[in-house]
Amino acid sequence: MFETEKYMEDKDFTCGSIPKKMIKFMVPILGALILQAMYGAVDILVVGWFGTKAGISGVSTGSNIVNLVTFTITGLAMGITVIIGRYIGEKKNERIGKVIGGAICLFTVLAIVISISMIVFARPLAYLMQAPEDAVDLTVMYVRICGGGAVFIIAYNVISSIFRGMGNSKLPLIFVAIACAVNIVGDLFFVMVLNLNVAGAALATVLAQAVSVVLSLIIIRRQKLPFNFKKTDICFNKEIKKFVLVGLPIAFQEIMTQISFLALCAFINRLGLDESSGYGVANKIVSFVMLVPSAIMQSMSSFVAQNVGANQEKRAKKSMLVGMFMGCAAGVLITIGVFFKGDILARIFTSDAKVVAKAFDYLRGFSLEAIVTCILFSFIGYYNGHGQTLFVMLQGLAQTLIVRLPVSYLMSIKENASLTDIGLAAPMATVFGIAINLVFYIIYNKKTSKEARELKTQ
Repeated sequence: MFETEKYMEDKDFTCGSIPKKMIKFMVPILGALILQAMYGAVDILVVGWFGTKAGISGVSTGSNIVNLVTFTITGLAMGITVIIGRYIGEKKNERIGKVIGGAICLFTVLAIVISISMIVFARPLAYLMQAPEDAVDLTVMYVRICGGGAVFIIAYNVISSIFRGMGNSKLPLIFVAIACAVNIVGDLFFVMVLNLNVAGAALATVLAQAVSVVLSLIIIRRQKLPFNFKKTDICFNKEIKKFVLVGLPIAFQEIMTQISFLALCAFINRLGLDESSGYGVANKIVSFVMLVPSAIMQSMSSFVAQNVGANQEKRAKKSMLVGMFMGCAAGVLITIGVFFKGDILARIFTSDAKVVAKAFDYLRGFSLEAIVTCILFSFIGYYNGHGQTLFVMLQGLAQTLIVRLPVSYLMSIKENASLTDIGLAAPMATVFGIAINLVFYIIYNKKTSKEARELKTQ
């Protein structure tokens, strides 16, 4: 009635070849992340070529603030992905409608609160970020315009999380492709034609998200979904507590991670406009560097959640190892490219030689992150799929507070501060995180193995 055999075969991760199914599921996620990274990079690229140097700094600083909201919502929405995946693994599809209805109510309220907060507190945030004097007003403008369209940013992430939980990674790819295309056209029109600089980049971002959400809703109405969804499901129900308990620690971890990036941006902003703009360009390249690890983590969360729901723990562990292997293989190539050719990548965004040099400095220090993050994010995806998101949050806090922030700060205040040294803080924190995750993996598996043996003897 709702599911075809083909649908079940493609979306069921509890059987079949792990590498084949993981790649098939991960490729559309990776494609969506590539387009999403392009979506953000186009703002810097167009402003870099047709705007001003201060505009690059304004977009860079402002987008860091907007990313705090985006990634926090993505983390919270991960709870929806995990719960839906768990219900599919347990063959309890009748509960999915309630999950979606509760998500609509909760995230609508969050969208209103976040939008008002971004508009009201844009200037204090710009000063907190120590935006260069020439870029303060531009940063404020970018944040306020994006804040006005926060409802569309949030809606896109919630819709995508629902379909990833169902094992459908192709529709989110279509949604972000729409947004990317509209954003490119919007940036060129508002910045190059109308000469609106930062305001144009922000307007293009909001317009793109709005068009993507509207068209995605039209596309969804034509899909055959494996569950019932009624208007009466749209209410504050018990399912909200379930996905919030899973998603809240992930969201909190994302908040702390993004705050660490905000702090890093503030540390670098103090060094001058060239360093601020160079970091802004490097940060957009970094968003591409992190695509493979991010795709692995999102895929792993859905993959493991289904196998946990089906009581196939060995398959869940094997999935994690497959993800690590695939990620590291790609990460080695990315690291080599960024370390030796980062200046060529930076020139795509600006012709300013000083900005290019500063961007390359940061990328050399950051480059190893492409390898080590694949290992870390495979662990995190595995724990997310098990609902162990409290640990994920705690290990993220440890990385941020013990390594990333202290090292970044110390490197930024030393004499002749180098962006290469500051960039090294990221892989150092990740290696520390891997050590924590490995210890927890040993402890957690001993505990679950003991519980399994006890159940067999009962």
